Amino acid sequence: MSMRQKVKVRGGAAVAVAAVLALGLAGCGGGDDQAKEPQKSATPQSQESASQPVPTDAKEPAPVEVIATSQGPAGVILEINSAVRNQDGYLTVSGRIKNTGSSTFSAMATWRGDEKTASPASIAGATVVDTAGKKRYYVLRDTEGRCACTTGLTPIKAGESVAIFAQYPAPPTSTTEVTFGLPSFAAATIKISG
Repeated sequence: MSMRQKVKVRGGAAVAVAAVLALGLAGCGGGDDQAKEPQKSATPQSQESASQPVPTDAKEPAPVEVIATSQGPAGVILEINSAVRNQDGYLTVSGRIKNTGSSTFSAMATWRGDEKTASPASIAGATVVDTAGKKRYYVLRDTEGRCACTTGLTPIKAGESVAIFAQYPAPPTSTTEVTFGLPSFAAATIKISG
């Protein structure tokens, strides 16, 4: 037998031994399948657990600063997180409306102000007042009359909250503070950043 033939035999034997061992281990794994099944179900649960905080993170990426709070009716609170002036001449006010009451809150029709058609279920009635400049700003509109603000609001269940925003023409850069007003909430003074 030549050296080459010996290598082939040994290589073939090694493959055969590996195949036998693999089959043997697969056959012995019967008891482990039961142990692995909970792990398989635990994996989706851990993924679900990991995905449950994601919406919270999506709502508020980190501890979000609250720059103003305003009390509304029936335990509903408005928290304003930012009022940012951008370089294009807009002021965007963002925050959350939280229902801290014990029942679902659905009396939000007043939040739309005089809006009846283009932006129902919205916060189109929210205004910003520049007291120093003696000027009131209303939510911006697109060419079809829809507000540049949160729309499609639905009743807020007890303990839940909803993110809101409204966009306005920016007051002059000399104005660093404005008053935000949403019908049925107390007015809130907010500092402008940007």
